Amino acid sequence: MAVTANRWIAAKRFAKLALAVTASGCAAPLPLRSADCGTGAPIITAAPDGRMATTTLSVLTYNIEGLSWPARSGRAPSLRAIGDRLARLRATGEAPDIVLFQEMFSGAAKRAVAATGYPAIVTGPRRTTRARDVTKKTLPGKSHIKRGEIGLHIAGSGLAIASRYPIVQVDMHAYGRRSCAGIDCLANKGIVLARIAIPGVPTPIDIFDTHMNSRGASRAPARRNLAAHDRQSLEASAFIDRSHDDAYPLIFGGDFNMRHSESRWENFSRYQSLDLVHRVCTAPAADCDVRLSWDGDAPWMDTQDLQFFWPGNRVSIHPIRVESMFDGGDSGPKLSDHDGLLVTYRLSWPRDQPAQGC
Repeated sequence: MAVTANRWIAAKRFAKLALAVTASGCAAPLPLRSADCGTGAPIITAAPDGRMATTTLSVLTYNIEGLSWPARSGRAPSLRAIGDRLARLRATGEAPDIVLFQEMFSGAAKRAVAATGYPAIVTGPRRTTRARDVTKKTLPGKSHIKRGEIGLHIAGSGLAIASRYPIVQVDMHAYGRRSCAGIDCLANKGIVLARIAIPGVPTPIDIFDTHMNSRGASRAPARRNLAAHDRQSLEASAFIDRSHDDAYPLIFGGDFNMRHSESRWENFSRYQSLDLVHRVCTAPAADCDVRLSWDGDAPWMDTQDLQFFWPGNRVSIHPIRVESMFDGGDSGPKLSDHDGLLVTYRLSWPRDQPAQGC
């Protein structure tokens, strides 16, 4: 009886502290915006053969380290600088077309995303978004209150997608309560879809953003956090299968938390058959300008931040340039514990295809 009482008291104290910690983040409004169909237009050119039309699409995935105290402190100036820099790049026409944000938890992080000035912004699962079609089987090992496995969320997913083009449809999935381990369980992690209409392109493009369960940072035992990551990989794949239209090109990016983990990659690859930008661009004959320092034959093992892609039935997609942003070099100061991964894609389609409506 005493043990049960002590656990209940500890849970109550932990919940009070967690709610106090996230109060500032919860008070800040989510940076939601919608753009009308007349917003922006890309440059569309004819291919040399005259039969195909092409345009480019640049996509940045960026974990902005937008955590609240006590997980992080003093992040407001750097987060403000992220928003200001992207806004300046937008003013000169040099900003990425689409940005996939992760760890947008604190009020300062939400304000930074809003300050970028993108005309269309959507967010991922919120704190109260319910998980559906998920497993009820327990994870290996035991849950522990001291590492945040308390059965409730104190934050949303921290995901946002910002676009210069209209977002015509949004869908999302929160990972299951039995599909998280450790501190990660305090956030309602998941995956979000933004279907984006690019003027002049025959079909929309489906953009997915996620942030998956961490390893050591979760404070959960390796066997437990590995199983959680495996379940999230399966849920993400199932969500993409049921929400994606095969007629449309697809990009799937985010913080996958698979760096230096062959077991996580093995599990993830069982569920995903999408093309990986890193793998395609390392091929000897790849028409891809790599502006990153990649070591070894598998550079995708050295990063958490990745992008996958797949062509649509009517519009093809291929990466043509890969580079960093916010890495401390010419692309901007290092303002997070992650660099931004910027990929430029070529979209191609037959010129006789009619342009889409919005």
